[in-house]
Amino acid sequence: MKTLVDIDEKLLNEALKITSAHTKKEAVNLSLKELVRHAHIERLKSKIGSGRLALTLKELEKLRDAG
Repeated sequence: MKTLVDIDEKLLNEALKITSAHTKKEAVNLSLKELVRHAHIERLKSKIGSGRLALTLKELEKLRDAG
């Protein structure tokens, strides 16, 4: 999908330097994937709390996929 967006040039250049991305498109897609991954982790951490996790692998995968 093609979309026209105004991206902070300094931030994009920094992302290109610190990632394995070779193109701006790759850097943006990689950044979006990491943002989503981080949000899923935070959501899972909030569900787990500070107690012991008593979930099966299937239950854990369901929580991950539901997010």
